[in-house]
Amino acid sequence: MSKPPQAEIEQLREEIRYHDRKYYVEAAPEISDLQYDRLLQRLQDLEAEHPELIAPDSPTQRVGDQPVPELTQVEHRVPMLSIENTYNLDELREFARRTSRLLAGEPIEWVVELKVDGAAVAIVYEDGLLTRALTRGNGVVGDDITHNVRTIGDVPLRLSGRQVPRVLEVRGEVYMTNSDLVALNERQQAAGLTLYANTRNLAAGAMRMLDPRICADRRLRVFCHGVGYCEGIQATNHMDFLREIAAYGLPPTPLVECFTTFDAAVEHCEQIVERLHELDFEVDGLVLKVNDFAQRQRLGATSKSPRWVVAYKWEKWEATTRMLAINVQVGKTGTITPVAELEPVQLAGTTVSRASLHNAEEIERKDIRVGDVVVVEKAGKIIPHIVRVEKHERQTDLPAYRFPRKCPACGTGLVKDEGGV
Repeated sequence: MSKPPQAEIEQLREEIRYHDRKYYVEAAPEISDLQYDRLLQRLQDLEAEHPELIAPDSPTQRVGDQPVPELTQVEHRVPMLSIENTYNLDELREFARRTSRLLAGEPIEWVVELKVDGAAVAIVYEDGLLTRALTRGNGVVGDDITHNVRTIGDVPLRLSGRQVPRVLEVRGEVYMTNSDLVALNERQQAAGLTLYANTRNLAAGAMRMLDPRICADRRLRVFCHGVGYCEGIQATNHMDFLREIAAYGLPPTPLVECFTTFDAAVEHCEQIVERLHELDFEVDGLVLKVNDFAQRQRLGATSKSPRWVVAYKWEKWEATTRMLAINVQVGKTGTITPVAELEPVQLAGTTVSRASLHNAEEIERKDIRVGDVVVVEKAGKIIPHIVRVEKHERQTDLPAYRFPRKCPACGTGLVKDEGGV
């Protein structure tokens, strides 16, 4: 016996929301893209047959049919202040000493997060439903971009769970992956349209589009990392807040760690920069923030910035050049590391002709081939690395790189460590 249309529609909506969460928040999809598309198509068909059952939070309602006439300005209920920036460890430690003095020697837990290079956003839910999304604007007033944020797959139109806050405002960063930028530029070139230079400007520009269909085509993503105006949240510190919003189906910033001392947090900062090449999105620094909400309240803010958070940033330089060859180096422990040999290019006042490719998986993930035009980046003291391949520049069918099977120094067969790269 078939289900009544309303019951099947509700079941499909719940299934799709579940799979959205598995894909975007938990990074553990359970079904293929084709299976997901079939669920969505069935829901679209049923809603077309029964338009009286369409709801504003249905997964089919992500993209509006009509552009908004203009962006309206809305005041933030809690100002979106800027973050104090530091560019060296001495400044970072001075910030910690100042914070400790203000808290009169209280023990402080420090959270370290990635500073995603995108566009700031505030997303508001009321009784579990997405009601508004704003740009940062001048920190006091932002532009209403709800029509565009609704197109972002990471952003649930309805929060998961039966007990959700009456009001939940999360702050986050809208970003685009490097791989999606590569695919978009390939489509742009095929259509004879302008190519895009970087993910940050593209994300920021798309957020302010009047037509949500254009924004939807950009395949933007969101990471949530901050708390705005809320009524009814359970968390009393930042780490618990990230876990709480994840339970509601929102994607928290990844690779977040909490430390009981500032020295441990700084040591982590020095270590995590070595992993940034693994990411498919741009990062322009790290953010260190006091974990406890009550301590944050006592610290307060200056006219420009909260006193409980600081950004540890580094200058970034990018250039485009050509991959001439891929060689491998043998380390002291026998580890084989691939190295890109590049046409020399100027970066931050130095000539760069080599860049680490780290491992075979990175070469495969970024689809790096000898002869490709690539974007190479140097950030602070971090060694140069390949950000992405400019595939729209790939004029011929270049062969995929094959990692050597034998050690170039002694001829011994190479073995991959269990669980290693």
